[in-house]
Amino acid sequence: MRTLIRRARKWWPGLIPLGLLWIWACWANTAAWEQDLAARAAAALNGTVLDQTKIDAAGRDVTLSAQAFTEDGRAAAVSAVGAVAGARRVYDQTRLIPAAQPYVWSAERDVARFTLGGSVPLPAIRAKLLDAMRNAAGGVEVADQTAFARGEPQHFEAAAALLIDQVAKLKTGKVTLSDTGASLEGMARDLGGREAIAAALKDLPEGFSVTRNAVRAPPYIFQANKDPVASTLTLSGYAPDNNVHAAIVAAAKRKFFSEQLIDNLKVSLGAPSGYLPGVVASLGALSRLSTGALTISDTDVRIAGDALYDIAVDQIHADLRNDLPQGWKDAADISTKPPASSVDPTVCQQLFAELLAKAKIQFDSGKATIDRDSAGLLDRMIETAMRCPTASIEVGGHTDSDGDAQANMTLSQKRAQAVVDYMVKAGVPADRLKAVGYGETEPIASNDTEDGKAQNRRIEFMAR
Repeated sequence: MRTLIRRARKWWPGLIPLGLLWIWACWANTAAWEQDLAARAAAALNGTVLDQTKIDAAGRDVTLSAQAFTEDGRAAAVSAVGAVAGARRVYDQTRLIPAAQPYVWSAERDVARFTLGGSVPLPAIRAKLLDAMRNAAGGVEVADQTAFARGEPQHFEAAAALLIDQVAKLKTGKVTLSDTGASLEGMARDLGGREAIAAALKDLPEGFSVTRNAVRAPPYIFQANKDPVASTLTLSGYAPDNNVHAAIVAAAKRKFFSEQLIDNLKVSLGAPSGYLPGVVASLGALSRLSTGALTISDTDVRIAGDALYDIAVDQIHADLRNDLPQGWKDAADISTKPPASSVDPTVCQQLFAELLAKAKIQFDSGKATIDRDSAGLLDRMIETAMRCPTASIEVGGHTDSDGDAQANMTLSQKRAQAVVDYMVKAGVPADRLKAVGYGETEPIASNDTEDGKAQNRRIEFMAR
């Protein structure tokens, strides 16, 4: 008996490793079973739209955690997992994604990136909007800060896609949807961009409306530079249409009689009210400078340069204030050109002739009112008169042969006197000037043609 007891005491400790081996085998088989069950449960959810999905298996029991986008989708997911072979019980920890009220979505552009924010209803819609933003961004970084939420208005995706197209037209700014109301703010990237955005917003889906459109246009710029060395006038910037463009060019040709015109204007929408008269008045001021630059930014006019004589500075300031459209502002920085050296009457006469060979002093038809387009030429004539302080100057008026001879004589006298008065106001001593009307008595071309008549209608200067 004692022998048997001693033998039993020797073999029972061997049961311990056998037990441990059995426990390990059971655990290993259970772990593999649980992994397989979880994998099959996950496969059963293919095609089901969920977010933040997590599946755990404990034995034959499965725990499903997820955010569902609809109640039907949530119930279908639980049923699909419960139908997996081998699953005994499903612990349902699913929940619906939260609803947003109001439903807000946004797309923003700054100098570095585009950012999508706010709520989106489904992963597929998020992906489509993100792709649309990347396509519109043209290589600029796109950041996605959207979160899923229920409660989107009908046609949300179409409205958001249209607004993405608009934010791509901004230099900086933001578009926002709040339920069915669209709000926009920022600076348009190009001239005409504000108008293009406003036109596109008319295609918002049914039920959507624009609650605020605070998109600003970039400054509408017009520039003109007068270079006396190259003898050029360069126009750049924008005109609202081809007709206004042509009118600006025509005005420049009338006012700048000796400069070669370089036209770099482009046509673009967005011009401020009163654009054409504002540009023409500003060009008139520039035409009276020996050298100068003109910049118009929306309705702000900046002109800098040198006038040909002192009194012209005040005249240019006054004319700009009077001639610019209502609401326009001017900032003129005009000094006086240093006086040129004095010359004798012979040289003075030559300088007069050279100027009048390039252009004529113009008057309103049938009147003695000097055309404003002749201001630049008259200032040059005045500058020349001041260079020969000892010369007496006769200003002679001439007409063509149309009409009554005596009436033409009177008209020519009045026109010559108008030029003398202009020069006296500019500072030329009145005792040096004399107005003489010759009427039609001294033609320089045939009065049988319109061209000949135009040549005969003239003002001449004679320095002695």
